[in-house]
Amino acid sequence: MLKRRTVQGTNQLKVTFALRADDSRLPAAVVGEFNGWNPDEDPMRPRSNGTWSAVVTLDKGRSYRFRYRSEDGQWFNEDGADGYEGNEFNATDCVVMT
Repeated sequence: MLKRRTVQGTNQLKVTFALRADDSRLPAAVVGEFNGWNPDEDPMRPRSNGTWSAVVTLDKGRSYRFRYRSEDGQWFNEDGADGYEGNEFNATDCVVMT
């Protein structure tokens, strides 16, 4: 699940990337163009609302490729992404539009 909210007085959005707490691939990280595809940069954390999430601040008016990566190295996609694009690894990246 993706949620967006504007950062007041800026040209940025806070994007929340969330997965249900019962997802068998957790713990995981959100990994993408915005963090150099580094799985240590934006780990997802458990929340009291029954999800795991990470919040990333992104510039408005752009699109960013991303995926999730589990602790055991499994890559997987967001079902509710704004779009999908093939990558050089013969897999599909998710796209979030800001």
